[in-house]
Amino acid sequence: MTETVLPENTAEQNAPRSPWAGLALTGAIAMAAFGLRYLPGFNLLSPLILAILIGMAVHNLIGTPAAAKPGVTFSLKKILRAGIILLGLQLTFAQVAAVGWVGVGVIVATLVATFFFTKWLGRQLGLDAKLTELIAAGTSICGASAVIATNTVTRGSDEDVAYAVACVTVFGSLSMVLIPVAETFLQLGPHAYGLWTGASIHEVAQVVAAAFQQGEEAGHFGTIAKLTRVMMLAPMVLILGYFAAKQVDGKQAGGAPIPWFVLGFVGMVGIASTGWVPQVVEPWTTGLTQFLLAMALAAMGLETDIRKLAAEGVRPALLGAASWVFIVLLSLLLVLLTQGG
Repeated sequence: MTETVLPENTAEQNAPRSPWAGLALTGAIAMAAFGLRYLPGFNLLSPLILAILIGMAVHNLIGTPAAAKPGVTFSLKKILRAGIILLGLQLTFAQVAAVGWVGVGVIVATLVATFFFTKWLGRQLGLDAKLTELIAAGTSICGASAVIATNTVTRGSDEDVAYAVACVTVFGSLSMVLIPVAETFLQLGPHAYGLWTGASIHEVAQVVAAAFQQGEEAGHFGTIAKLTRVMMLAPMVLILGYFAAKQVDGKQAGGAPIPWFVLGFVGMVGIASTGWVPQVVEPWTTGLTQFLLAMALAAMGLETDIRKLAAEGVRPALLGAASWVFIVLLSLLLVLLTQGG
């Protein structure tokens, strides 16, 4: 009688593919990230940054459980897109109008120039194009949120995402500390200072921390300017998605999908602009948005190998530093030229 020999990977093939274990893990990490913000010193970092750091620690010290893989993948794709769509509820077209055409011009000019400068310098340094694009997006648009949104079309590795997030965290934090110090010498005034912070600092939380150091007026204007910059995320990702779809593997053919979920982001901006969303629910929608994005970054951390991250070397950090200096100085120059400073 012939004995039937089962393939060695039968057990793996028959393993449950339910996402719940992974969703529970990424959700727990996101909750831990929010909880850590109440501890001294940790409140300087956003939950998004803390989530990817915790995820990386779990993966590299303990290992990501095999049963969690489906849920981690689900968080990287579905949860991420849901978070980006809901991000639109934090913005309104009226906020853009409040910044004014000149202010919007400063923000757009700074964003576009920084993005292309970073792409150019990355080529000069011989860096991988995907990593360069993620650093460019994170620096020029809105930090970690822009990195993970851009990666839906750039399709860099998790190590690329982690490195780009690290760059925007470190240099955005430096801006948060140094720009208020510079204002004591520059004396720009509330609107000009708020515009400078909103046009140059990477993360929304970092802008809030820096802008409000010069008073309520500067704080509110800086926050609005930053949210206007966040709104540029939609057209930028759509444009990048279009070119990614046109040039897959160097061929003029479709392949990388254009991220139509970004249209959901724009739709949410439209809904928020109507005033239909009651103010009482805004803290809840904002919290849910941040939690979903934290889950997505936790998932990225759970797939990030620190050894591969270290193998990138110092050149990406140099690119992040140069891009940071560029956006700070260019935005300051444009503010001085347009705000009568």
